[in-house]
Amino acid sequence: MEQIEGIVEQIIYCNENNGYTVCDIRAGRRLITLVGYIPGLGIGETIFVSGTWVVHQDYGKQLKVESYERRLPKTTDAIFKYLASGVIKGIGEATAKKIVDKFGDETIHVLQFEPLKLSEIKGISTGKALRIGQAFMEQEQVRQVVMFLQSYGISANYAVKVWKKFGEQSIEEIKRNPYRLTDDDINIGFRIADRVAISIGIDLCSKFRIQSGVQYALSAAVQKGHVYLPANILIPYTARLLGVNDETAAEVLDGMIFEESIYIERSNPDRVYLSAFYKAEQYVCRKIYHVCSAEPKKKIYNLDEALKEVENEQHVTYADKQLEAIRCSASESILVVTGGPGTGKTTLIKGIISLFKKQGMKVVLAAPTGRAAKRMTEASGTEAKTIHRLLEVGYIDGDDSSRNFRKNEQDPIEADVVIIDEASMVDVLLMHALLKAIVPGTRLVFVGDVDQLPSVGPGRVLSDMIDSGVLNVVRLDQIFRQAEESSIVTNAHMINKGKYPVINTSGEDFFFINKSLPQDTAEAILELCTSRIPEKFGLDPIRDIQVLSPMKKGLAGIFNLNAALQGKLNPPRPGLAEKRYRDIVFRENDRVMHIKNNYSLSWRNGGEKESVIAGEGVFNGDMGIIQKIDVDNSFLTVSYDDGKVVEYDFDMLDQLELAYAITVHKSQGSEFPAVVIALSGVPPMLACRNLLYTAITRARQLVILVGDINILKSMVDNNFERERFTGLKEKLCNIFTNQSLPEF
Repeated sequence: MEQIEGIVEQIIYCNENNGYTVCDIRAGRRLITLVGYIPGLGIGETIFVSGTWVVHQDYGKQLKVESYERRLPKTTDAIFKYLASGVIKGIGEATAKKIVDKFGDETIHVLQFEPLKLSEIKGISTGKALRIGQAFMEQEQVRQVVMFLQSYGISANYAVKVWKKFGEQSIEEIKRNPYRLTDDDINIGFRIADRVAISIGIDLCSKFRIQSGVQYALSAAVQKGHVYLPANILIPYTARLLGVNDETAAEVLDGMIFEESIYIERSNPDRVYLSAFYKAEQYVCRKIYHVCSAEPKKKIYNLDEALKEVENEQHVTYADKQLEAIRCSASESILVVTGGPGTGKTTLIKGIISLFKKQGMKVVLAAPTGRAAKRMTEASGTEAKTIHRLLEVGYIDGDDSSRNFRKNEQDPIEADVVIIDEASMVDVLLMHALLKAIVPGTRLVFVGDVDQLPSVGPGRVLSDMIDSGVLNVVRLDQIFRQAEESSIVTNAHMINKGKYPVINTSGEDFFFINKSLPQDTAEAILELCTSRIPEKFGLDPIRDIQVLSPMKKGLAGIFNLNAALQGKLNPPRPGLAEKRYRDIVFRENDRVMHIKNNYSLSWRNGGEKESVIAGEGVFNGDMGIIQKIDVDNSFLTVSYDDGKVVEYDFDMLDQLELAYAITVHKSQGSEFPAVVIALSGVPPMLACRNLLYTAITRARQLVILVGDINILKSMVDNNFERERFTGLKEKLCNIFTNQSLPEF
């Protein structure tokens, strides 16, 4: 770890939102470039930094700052440079000169303790003097928060979040309750907050500590897909986590329930929920009941005649189950359709759209992801949006952490029919938001494959709606003749029934390559993607071939496969810009994926001028190609598969990862011409049937499985599905049976 003291000479770049800074400091005769989170830094300040040396491909040697101490300038020259840099709001170069000329070496003292004296200078009113003093104090307070948190090993980028949340009370608030650091808009994480608390001297049995432990345990459960945790699991887990006894944890839990910071069900007091998920599940259940209880606003007349017209228009004869589904969509308010590949879900959607449009009704289509919405548009011939775009995601006071949807009970979706595809991907919070924007009398049609992996987010909404037995559900189980010719489709259905797939027959779309070792699997995948598949099938190795793996780590995991595939498919070469971020090198022409929902990130349509912003919101799972990396201006541009073009500042690159290989979970809702699946070194917890089924059904033209035949067989044999604690199924059964509902 290098330690250097110097005076800030130039601020090259500063992100005001998170404090990420690139600057030059003068240390003796040396000019050193610093990079890191140093919020509010000004020219002329003295800074003492600790960090490690890194080498930038264009700018050479830089010191990456891990921690620092700042000292305000003392000489008049340094003070002038500091103020003239614009670091204090209300002071520009001209005003800085006036202040320093008036107060000289005492300038900092005046700003800090006697700001009213600034009004002695011509052009500075009493009000402006106070505002300048306030701005200076805010800079000092941010500095103090940074120093305070750094003493506990917390980086400066979190300090900005703490300051934005608590302002001048930041240090006092964190000392009072260090677990506020785990709040969603700071999100430091419980274990780090707990380390701070123990260092400060918080009692191990402190109410704050145990409350935060309970919140952490419930939040961790949500990350695993649960909507609630049983108390008999939550209490001992929290007690072990905190090193307290079960009785102490249970006592604090009871207090939290009384204060309604967490919730339990009156009929099932063993179920413990975080507030947002309790309310969401309750609302989803009640709204489904209300929508089902309402008659559709517009009726369809002469249905048999209308169906014949649709069949003639679509050049199709519907199977019995498809006809049942279309009839049900005409007469009922909610319909759930499920079925595997090749069972006619797309044909059915097109038929429903045609039927209602012929009746003059407005039909709205949506899907959970951009890729799924694009596929829905292409298949149906009618525009589909992501659910987020349909609901018009917005913010409270421009705060990205305070997301809301503009479409709700007061401003609902204007439609007679809403069709949601890939419904297995919809979690309980998204369903909650969607149903808030549905007026009873609107028809709702959910279409999805219930045998795929459940949603990444909490809940298993599609399964619960089907298993409740109270909704109209049509299961499409007939594989159509054209689909029967595909080994992908037939093998997917065999796997779903617990039968081993038929491999390496005379067919041209489903193959298995037996490799017992992960290293051999990785090497075979490289050969397939770089030469064998492109040469035999004429597919683009970057845009048309998708490698899937159940896991991230290991030789056959996505981290290793991405690095290897990038090295073969898009190696470094002159004229191809690149940017290293942590352990990843991003390069122009790389295939990438956006990995966290960002509702405020602006995008434009491909082909439009850069200044034309078409919308906001880029979502977890969106995939595209890096068009341009502008090292001089610190941003890169991604062209997404659904047509969005997005610019990322370099400090936003934690939202991207390489996507030559992705996990099966991340592939949900997507389809690719060719899929290569790594089945080597798969841990037991991931070796399950629905994961394999989901992976195979991502392919349209070609599936190649590479790995251990025994792992393939074990995945087919293992129909175990991890239990998710969710109460929607039971709530739906109770409401439809008892018809006893509190008002909204």
